[in-house]
Amino acid sequence: MSVTENIYEPKPAVLERVVDEIDEVKTFYWRFIDESEQRRFLERFEPGQFAQVSIFGHGEFPASLPPSPTEGELFFTVRKVGSATSAMHEMGPGAVFGVRGPYGNGFKMESYAGMNLVFVAGGIGMIPLRSCIVYALANREMFGDVKVFYGAREPRGLMYMPLWREYEESKDVECHLTVDKADAEWSGHVGVVGSLFKKRDVNLTSKNTVAFVCGPPVMFRFVIRDLKTLGFSDSQIISTLERYMKCGVGKCGHCCIGVAYVCVDGPVFTYKQIKQLGEDI
Repeated sequence: MSVTENIYEPKPAVLERVVDEIDEVKTFYWRFIDESEQRRFLERFEPGQFAQVSIFGHGEFPASLPPSPTEGELFFTVRKVGSATSAMHEMGPGAVFGVRGPYGNGFKMESYAGMNLVFVAGGIGMIPLRSCIVYALANREMFGDVKVFYGAREPRGLMYMPLWREYEESKDVECHLTVDKADAEWSGHVGVVGSLFKKRDVNLTSKNTVAFVCGPPVMFRFVIRDLKTLGFSDSQIISTLERYMKCGVGKCGHCCIGVAYVCVDGPVFTYKQIKQLGEDI
């Protein structure tokens, strides 16, 4: 007699280390206590998916998966916004919590083989995009040009800086950073993310290109405008929808938008699909 797996049961995980990213945002490196569960998760997840994180005694919340499947390790980058995330921010190595997933429709990277990839992010919008950037560079021969445009309000708002410093020296990717307001130590570009498209050393074309865009609503609207001016169609622009996905498996209806459930039909959608859903970003 086979036992049906309880899709709502979180699997025990242990926290290995914590890295401060920016104000009220930390990255938590972890592993499943059961090694077979660790292998199963790593074999299944793809860029753009999410997991449900349970902090025992405090609640559960959805979290993007910023690692690439090519990295072989698991971590969450979490902003402190509520009781459960605040409790996680107080945890240290050795703490035990629960994880279930991976869930959702991720970025189907294989379907973009042979295409140029453009990644545009603002602030913590880089969290869901980090996975596919790392994936693309780990499978560099699959894709054409790879360009990253990332901005924040100020230098201390830029996440994953060791990664960008590495990429700025790489010939495999163009990495362009910007801030709205510089400080005394910032010597890079100053301006909104879209202003990077107009830099002299940037040659951005819509031909055989797909653009991944994630960030706050005001950034998203202006970046979409700029990309469409450059000839990008709605189908060439891909993003994620952020909703509180309570069950993660399309049962509770909490994340329903029109006829779609963000947890199972997304969180990844083309801009064309987002407009058809009637969603205002």
